Amino acid sequence: MKLARPDVFHPRIVLAGCPALPEGDGDDAGLVAALGKRGLHARWLSWDDPATLQADLVILRATWDYAERLDEFLGWTERVRNLLNPPNVVRWNTDKRYLADLADAGVPIVPSRFFAPGATVRLPKHAEVAEIVVKPAVGAGSVDTLRFSDRDDARRHAAKLQASGRTVLVQPYDPRIEEGETALVFVAGVQSHAFAKGPILRGSGDAPEFDESGTYAEETLCPVEPDFELWDIGHQALAAVAANLDTVTEELLYARVDIIGGRDDPRVLEVELVEPSLGWAQLDADTRERQQRAFALGVESALDRLGLGPLSHRRP
Repeated sequence: MKLARPDVFHPRIVLAGCPALPEGDGDDAGLVAALGKRGLHARWLSWDDPATLQADLVILRATWDYAERLDEFLGWTERVRNLLNPPNVVRWNTDKRYLADLADAGVPIVPSRFFAPGATVRLPKHAEVAEIVVKPAVGAGSVDTLRFSDRDDARRHAAKLQASGRTVLVQPYDPRIEEGETALVFVAGVQSHAFAKGPILRGSGDAPEFDESGTYAEETLCPVEPDFELWDIGHQALAAVAANLDTVTEELLYARVDIIGGRDDPRVLEVELVEPSLGWAQLDADTRERQQRAFALGVESALDRLGLGPLSHRRP
């Protein structure tokens, strides 16, 4: 007697890169295998590949050219069948004006001021802040992010950004960043792991060094065990994100909260919900396997939530 073929649905999953990095930068190399161990079949594609529109689920991982193609990218996020993180999260997080929302919620951030095209850019006085950072409010990989001690040079860079139609973000340069940033990684709303990032910005007005793909600035990374006070700030930031977007932290498949400073006065520099590097390579093999399994379980939970679980298409 022939046994009936199991009527199990296998969702088509895509990990999204970009044309310069269609399979990411290598840090996520273990995710396809981790998903495979849960019976989930995934492949890499550049986000602008038409085949992504046929996928049941797309997971953003290395879409690092979105800033230059923002309207096209945001339109695409609405056309794919299902996206992680979701389109409303992506739209909010691609513009660093989200930092104002976090500040309003009481999250301690690096002081940030925004100036739309045509607005007069007001810089902190040199007596108050020795150096300042000027960058676009929409940007990835530290492209066009520079630090200045000369106010005239800073104004010229801000004017150049505004002339190209971009809103400018001005922040004081916090010298504690020379000690590096702490990147706190969350998977499905749960504290996962952390790593340290060395300073990217070089001397006044000097652009950072970029990867050969040109999509992101080179970083020096290493594992780290943050104080619990930093994790508290990370959880606070994630809760503020969820409240602002009317969701729950568990529905954010991945999040990275970048913090400068130590336990006495930690400040959130960025909350990355679109395409952050998750620093898997900084983990030892056992920890990496365990945390990538948590990532796969988060994907599994999202599929169930979206009605794409293994029995979701079973015929009666």
